Amino acid sequence: MVGREQLEPQRFLFVFLEATLPDNYNDEEKQRFESGHGGELTPIMYVDKSLDELTDFADLVSESKQMNHDWTIVLVACLSGQNGLPPTPEQAEEPLNMMVQAVHNGSAFSKYLAFDKQGILLSFS
Repeated sequence: MVGREQLEPQRFLFVFLEATLPDNYNDEEKQRFESGHGGELTPIMYVDKSLDELTDFADLVSESKQMNHDWTIVLVACLSGQNGLPPTPEQAEEPLNMMVQAVHNGSAFSKYLAFDKQGILLSFS
């Protein structure tokens, strides 16, 4: 895992998103959405994990299913520790909130890695 290769200990930040149709969608938007494109992304849950808490992507997906939320995309970021100490969960709160706010604003998606439920890396255009 790339987080273990960093000089400073890392904490992973995950924001799970649901894709939905906008309230006032038209027929073209509905067709695109039904074919897997377009729509709006809404944060439905988020979590931070230390490297010790992470195993693999399949386990993350399995754990997320226990929360009874059907997500479409997960945004991932890392938070670096300092002086050999990993970031605490409290230190992860503000960056997680910033990720959620970026989704609400529709901005800055390129700063994060995005994956679908199969673990396929996504890009936004």
